[in-house]
Amino acid sequence: MLKPKLVFFGSGPVAAKSLELLSQWAEVEAVVTKPQPPHHKEPFPVLVLAEKLGLKVFTPSSKTELSELFATKPVTSQLGVVIDYGFIINQDVIDYFPLGIVNSHFSLLPEWRGADPISFAILSGQEETGVSLMLIVEKMDEGPLLAQAPLRISDGATTPSLTDELIELSDHTLQEILPLYVEHKIEAAPQDQVALTGHETPSYSRKLTKDDGVLDFHKSAEELEREIRAYIEWPKSHTVIGGKDVIITQAHVIPDTYDERVGHIEVLKEAQTLMINCSRGYLCIDALKPAGKPEMPIAAFLAGYHV
Repeated sequence: MLKPKLVFFGSGPVAAKSLELLSQWAEVEAVVTKPQPPHHKEPFPVLVLAEKLGLKVFTPSSKTELSELFATKPVTSQLGVVIDYGFIINQDVIDYFPLGIVNSHFSLLPEWRGADPISFAILSGQEETGVSLMLIVEKMDEGPLLAQAPLRISDGATTPSLTDELIELSDHTLQEILPLYVEHKIEAAPQDQVALTGHETPSYSRKLTKDDGVLDFHKSAEELEREIRAYIEWPKSHTVIGGKDVIITQAHVIPDTYDERVGHIEVLKEAQTLMINCSRGYLCIDALKPAGKPEMPIAAFLAGYHV
């Protein structure tokens, strides 16, 4: 099957992992990524990988500079692939490629359009997510679809673990679909015609903020347990226990209980258990990280801190 020649657009850690896999079966003519800010001490993964692979790199610092770059006709590829880039791509850059730019979006579009589909799939409590290959348009995540691949969300999945699974699924799907698309054996179709059953209604994710990480015990324990898994890397799930600022890293739920004392903490030292009353159910803390300390199991916290 034809080895597709393409230009890769991506900047973040998901982009770096995706590029590493993509480079094993596709001809990557060039990489377009964000420049590394002068104050950023750690090297950007995409830049490090592109240098290691000997790939041509372009680093426009805005969507305007991106348009100016492509006005100079810097590449000959007919196709672009974008994953975790961080800039809106103007229509003139999309039109530069005769076959357009394919985005691998980590949800079953039109479900969870927007900036953070993986976290919102966990937050919603849904059982399934997946990957959508979409030809990008100027409107956010509304382009026609080439393919979709579903993935069951495992019990206890966190944003990092689910991201890793979706990166692998994305690469398998790209590897199967891009050669067919380049050879004109498949065409894109509107999202409402292609979307898998049960995912036809648009929903929208957003960028998370620091405030999202503050645990609100007026929510149900099930909601908060999902937040802990979704926010494990950022913004993390913060609360105060025994006057100590802590980040909750693992918890489980005792469901179907109701107590008007929302936020009440119950400690069973003999059972090495700490439970927080929520609007419905108890959130049982399994592990946490006190401010300035490493992560520890709840038994170690109860032994070392007065709660």
